[in-house]
Amino acid sequence: MTLKVVGAGFGRTGTKSLKAALAQLGFGPCYHMIELHENLDHLVYWQEAMETGRTDWDALFEGYEACVDWPAAYYWRELTAFYPDAKVLLSVRSADSWLKSIQATIFPTLHGLFDMPPGILRDRREMTYEIIARRTFEERLDDRGYLIAAFNRHIEDVQNEIPGDRLLTYDVAEGWDPLCDFLDVDVPQTAFPSTNTTAEFQERARERDRAASAANKT
Repeated sequence: MTLKVVGAGFGRTGTKSLKAALAQLGFGPCYHMIELHENLDHLVYWQEAMETGRTDWDALFEGYEACVDWPAAYYWRELTAFYPDAKVLLSVRSADSWLKSIQATIFPTLHGLFDMPPGILRDRREMTYEIIARRTFEERLDDRGYLIAAFNRHIEDVQNEIPGDRLLTYDVAEGWDPLCDFLDVDVPQTAFPSTNTTAEFQERARERDRAASAANKT
């Protein structure tokens, strides 16, 4: 199996809703950061990619038809080259709303790295910190102007490098129609998925931290 859809959008641009939507449209399972939380054996592939810029993408994405969100989105250039027939989804939203969301969700979990004991869960968090905090945002997680500029620059980079017939710049608020038209599939007669709100993300993060803490005490 090979990836049919590569998601290039930053986290907190509706990627978990998009994961569910793609699966419903027949492009699933769809790889998302949550897959790494549930499959820690994937970590070695991402660590290799961080060190060398490449890994065994086919082995990592075995069984998946699409990917969205970090860490895959960080490697959008590598993945779109490796899977030349895959369509590219650039998920977006307003820069202000994205910044508010990411500062209330992902960034606090990155800071939490420094409170974790050694182990694979810390290794996973370190990989995430490296890709998002260091390599994407140069650890300037409180610099509003820099973050918004980085968000907008990323969008421009993808739009400039991916041919228009292969790319959809997409806000999940647009619903099914543009996505289904791009993927050449029928529009479902159900509401577009809406999941992973800020409150849901925060509660899930607390549950993971509680589970990790309990595991470290055993």
